[in-house]
Amino acid sequence: MSKSELLYGIHAVDALLEKQPERFIEVYALKGRDDERLNSIIAKLNEWGISVQLMHRKSMDEKSQGEQHQGIIARVKAAKVLTDNDLDPILNELDEPPFLLILDGVTDPHNLGACLRSADAAGVHAVIIPKDNSASLTPVVRKVACGAAESMPLIHVTNLARTMRALQDKGIWIYGTAGEATQNIYDCKLESGMALAMGAEGKGLRRLTREHCDELIKLPMAGAVSSLNVSVATGICLFEVVRQRR
Repeated sequence: MSKSELLYGIHAVDALLEKQPERFIEVYALKGRDDERLNSIIAKLNEWGISVQLMHRKSMDEKSQGEQHQGIIARVKAAKVLTDNDLDPILNELDEPPFLLILDGVTDPHNLGACLRSADAAGVHAVIIPKDNSASLTPVVRKVACGAAESMPLIHVTNLARTMRALQDKGIWIYGTAGEATQNIYDCKLESGMALAMGAEGKGLRRLTREHCDELIKLPMAGAVSSLNVSVATGICLFEVVRQRR
């Protein structure tokens, strides 16, 4: 595993600086850019004694491999990868019904980042993904997540079906989204401990994952389109849970 990783985008860098400034190794900022938000972050970095190198746009673009960096890129110590063993402590500390998100085979980093952002906004306690056949925490994911990747626990599990069974043993009800479901999400009671399982782009939940759900639900589709982008559907479903719990 790499001992360092790149982080770019104003929100992602600022969020990590607030939570884990000790992880910063060095920072590259766009030379000649006069931006209030960027200047504010550079000032904070200077307060922490973190080295900031000014670079021309071409060099910045090459370093971010063409992704939008908003004038700032940080090289930071690699984050600890959370696994099955980290899930129990998270659940044990809760003083409210668990609210989890399971992403089955979401391989597009932009979709994973958007799902993390929605999960953070909705108050999800942890996001669970399979170790294989899934996007991981890349710089793109962190950038799209707008800081949520630094606060939302992302649990990588080796056997998703086994993890789902363990959750059910704890009394957590698992709702899986599927186009063939007969139950509409708006007709479900979502106030108790639960996990929402969302499938991959285009494919939906894998057969084994679907079979391990307690109940299959769907969003009502009124138009010609048969399905939504996974990050859009995830946001809608998560905030239906929020609405019911409030």
